Amino acid sequence: MIWETVTFVRVYLTEADRKLEPLLKRLHDTEKVRGVTVFRAVSGFGGSGIMHTSSLVDLSLDLPVTVEFFDRPEKVDAILEHLSDLVDAGHIVRWQAEMNQ
Repeated sequence: MIWETVTFVRVYLTEADRKLEPLLKRLHDTEKVRGVTVFRAVSGFGGSGIMHTSSLVDLSLDLPVTVEFFDRPEKVDAILEHLSDLVDAGHIVRWQAEMNQ
C-alpha cells in the first residue's frame, strides 16, 4: 500500500456562530479541499466555560460543531491563512496524518 502525508484540520464552532455555512462554502467552492466532514455534538464547552448542550427543554440551536478536513500540507497551510476572518484564534487544531492512495 502506498501512503501520502496529509495535514488534517479540525475547526471548533457552535451553531449560533453562524460560521458553518460560510466555512463550508469556502472549503468547497474556493479552496476545493479533498474532503470535509461536519460533526454536531451532543454537548461541550470551550475556553469560555459555557456549557452547550441539547435537552428537550432547551431547543436553541447552539450546539458544538466540528468541521474536519484534510489535504496536502502546503495546501492546508495556504487555506489556514485565509480562514482568520471566519474562525477565531484558538479554534483550529491540525496534525499530520497518512492517507492511503
